[in-house]
Amino acid sequence: MLSKKILKALNEQITKELYSSYLYLQMAAWFDHNTLPGFANWMKVQAQEETAHAMIFYNYVSERGGLIDLGAIDKPTSGYKTAKDIFAKTCEHESLVTSSINNIMSLAIEEKDYATKARLDWFISEQVEEEANAAELLGKITRIGEEGNAIFMLDKDLATRVFVTPAPLMPGA
Repeated sequence: MLSKKILKALNEQITKELYSSYLYLQMAAWFDHNTLPGFANWMKVQAQEETAHAMIFYNYVSERGGLIDLGAIDKPTSGYKTAKDIFAKTCEHESLVTSSINNIMSLAIEEKDYATKARLDWFISEQVEEEANAAELLGKITRIGEEGNAIFMLDKDLATRVFVTPAPLMPGA
């Protein structure tokens, strides 16, 4: 059974993950509008990952007998000016998500909820990857700029990204 504090934090995290998906779809729309379909694809896959993260939390809360309480999803930021701006915002956002997960981990440790800690261990590692991927793309965009052929080469590379179902959502996981 989950404590009230942990249940509340996990339900809030579900909403944060769904907001992340919504945010990345908004970013994808900017890229689609600006004829960068590879970048749009990268963001659409990112949106799928965030929805999957929400479902991992959802399934965990349900498995532990907790009641899911979905919160309202805010309208995402829009009005981006450049790809660099979008990836800078992506880096900031992933840092906020990491902080939120770290706070839940601290709460799980404080309450000696080792089952929740074990589930969060996967997310801690996942967030290292999420932050690194966003920072790498921001670095590439900064280095190559947004004018000329290099941005189109990067766009072509990003078009190859595909969604892979996270291990915790695989049957038998």
